[in-house]
Amino acid sequence: MFTGLVSELGIVKEITHGESSAIFTITAPQSVLGLSLGDSIAVNGTCLTATSITGDTFTADVMVQTLSLTSLAQLEVGSPLNLELAARMDMRMGGHIVQGHVDGTGSLVQLLPGDKWAQFDIKAPEHLLKYVVAQGSITLDGVSLTVGSIDDATHIITVWLIPETLAKTNLSHKKPGDLINIEVDILAKYVERLISKGAIDEK
Repeated sequence: MFTGLVSELGIVKEITHGESSAIFTITAPQSVLGLSLGDSIAVNGTCLTATSITGDTFTADVMVQTLSLTSLAQLEVGSPLNLELAARMDMRMGGHIVQGHVDGTGSLVQLLPGDKWAQFDIKAPEHLLKYVVAQGSITLDGVSLTVGSIDDATHIITVWLIPETLAKTNLSHKKPGDLINIEVDILAKYVERLISKGAIDEK
């Protein structure tokens, strides 16, 4: 489990492609200090497993299904990455419950800078909009954010980024058309499941 609070901006050092997978070598001087072999780490919001650790880098295997369902396939050597180590039970829950299980990808529509915050608009898949509510939580590329508004007609979700978020995550590097990993609030999916199975009276 994660919280959506990015602890480090890593860098893609190397990508080795296989027939049905890829191996990512990631430079992460801070994260490797708390990382052990087999540990989970969120990479742009995608839960991966550390398969080796050497110096200030670690490697992770990415299966073809993950590459097809997330934005990781777009990564290149030098790409900045949002990294977060798995949460510990004795830490403050500063963001919200994040699993690292990407529900889909959206595309950046625009990033509009302002004096104290930036407007970040993404176009999301229609089937995910039902899980998103204004002032609710959403995870974009592994970053826990509060939904500012939703336009159901255009499928555009707007969030507001403070300078701290822009400085410490890769969202400031995004350009219109870039894919963004989306994880909706798990609580909404649990409620939907309970209702569909008759465990909650809809009346």
